[in-house]
Amino acid sequence: MHRYIKILFFFLVLVLFFFCSCLKLQSEKDRYFPSIQIKGSDTIVNLIQELSEEFTRQHPSINIGVTGGGSGTGFVSLVNGTCDIAMSSREIGEKEVMLARSKNINPDGFKIGLDGIVVVVNKNNSVDKLTMEQLRDIFTAKIKNWKEVGGEDREIVILSRESNSGTHIFFKEYILGRNDNRKSRFAVRSLIMPSSQAICNEVFQNPNALGYVGISFLNSGIKAVSIAVNGNSEYIYPTLENVMNYTYPIWRPLYLYTNGKSCNVVKMFIDYVLSETGQKIVLKTSFVPIKNKSKKIKS
Repeated sequence: MHRYIKILFFFLVLVLFFFCSCLKLQSEKDRYFPSIQIKGSDTIVNLIQELSEEFTRQHPSINIGVTGGGSGTGFVSLVNGTCDIAMSSREIGEKEVMLARSKNINPDGFKIGLDGIVVVVNKNNSVDKLTMEQLRDIFTAKIKNWKEVGGEDREIVILSRESNSGTHIFFKEYILGRNDNRKSRFAVRSLIMPSSQAICNEVFQNPNALGYVGISFLNSGIKAVSIAVNGNSEYIYPTLENVMNYTYPIWRPLYLYTNGKSCNVVKMFIDYVLSETGQKIVLKTSFVPIKNKSKKIKS
């Protein structure tokens, strides 16, 4: 019996030694091969992925993981400590800031570029321009047929993003209004799409569909609509140049959020994104570089 107890004790010592060695190795790995987890906005996930790839070419010892899921998902991950940087296509909300601070998280936001929100229709749709008022009436189902805005006699199929999408929240507040009443809500019959790419795919195959996406998603298979602030103003087509000079009316800033003032590899990455090299990649991926690259927003 004593012999078996000694063997068991020796075995437990070996297991404990192995476990401690693994922890030490992981600690050493984290020390010499640091990693950054980035989560959030689907709008800029491809942009951040390309920035990450270029950054790791210069710093091969740093591992970066980038996943989408929406701006809201990014903020939740930042608060829960499951990411180091949250990507967002909107500014963080007051309730999100309060929740973060209740968990000792202090969101620091960095504006990294500008994006135009493009209203897209099928290429065979004859409608090529809309006013902001017409957009509001379409997405609230006050206008239900394309003939009401100069098109054919067909029912409009409204496409929208899910509620945790930064694009959804921005478009709702900017086009429909901030008030949480029935007149400021998307029509119940709107089809909720899981991503901007899904909206593009549906518009491509559905001649009656209308949706909204970031300008980087615009492709030759779908058609962008020119937008006028009102019936007396000029219709502006969504181009990078028109977003850059603020003549196109539907645009928004893009952000990266960190927990407090970073002084490690996270700061290195943020500095790279805001550098001249990083901002060239922003332009390359169909977003507008920011003019004041050092500007940080307050939470």
